[in-house]
Amino acid sequence: MSDFLLHLQAINRTYKTGAESLTILDGAELFLNRGEIVALVAPSGSGKSTLLHLAGLLEKPDGGAVIINGQNSGKLSDDARTNIRLRTIGIVYQFHHLLAEFTALENISLPQMIAGRSQTQANNRSMELLKKFGLAERAQHLPGKLSGGEQQRVAIARALANSPALLLADEPTGNLDVHTANIVFEELLHIVRSENVAALIATHNPDLAQRMDRQLTLRDGKLVPTLPAPQIQT
Repeated sequence: MSDFLLHLQAINRTYKTGAESLTILDGAELFLNRGEIVALVAPSGSGKSTLLHLAGLLEKPDGGAVIINGQNSGKLSDDARTNIRLRTIGIVYQFHHLLAEFTALENISLPQMIAGRSQTQANNRSMELLKKFGLAERAQHLPGKLSGGEQQRVAIARALANSPALLLADEPTGNLDVHTANIVFEELLHIVRSENVAALIATHNPDLAQRMDRQLTLRDGKLVPTLPAPQIQT
């Protein structure tokens, strides 16, 4: 059986503003395997967030297909797409989007309970993740009492709470200092490998990108491998 989990097949996405149309994706193609972590490195405004939204079933493409685990999501009902997002996909946004009135522990436990776990099971899993990301002592803190970096680490833990097969992240370490970013990335890498997760990570951090299995960029609406920087002759 193939390790392939995500296939973006000839994806097109165009936004219309009045009489004008802006094509963001034009035949974008991607295969992503289980246990593989891929960097998406492209300038702001190139379509990285749009691509992640489509892969996460938050938007629908104008053309092409988003195929997850062999299922063409375009042929599924809205309820079925929602169920895939809940049970199969973990998403980390640029901004943490934590629920302000719930503690760090509760923010991570809630999606698990929605998926059917008991509160005890959910809290145990949440504490396990908080410990991995160095936040065990912050479990009972509300988001407003956490630093920006701590909030983002809670958001990453939340995305991993339901043991997703597919992890999509938009600048997950963008709000972290270099030392913390390295710790969080190493834990992400460990989870991807040990739990056989397929991960697509948008990042502007070249050091982190180089530590992933592949690097892709968006060019003229298509996904292409990045090329190494040319050697300068002296």
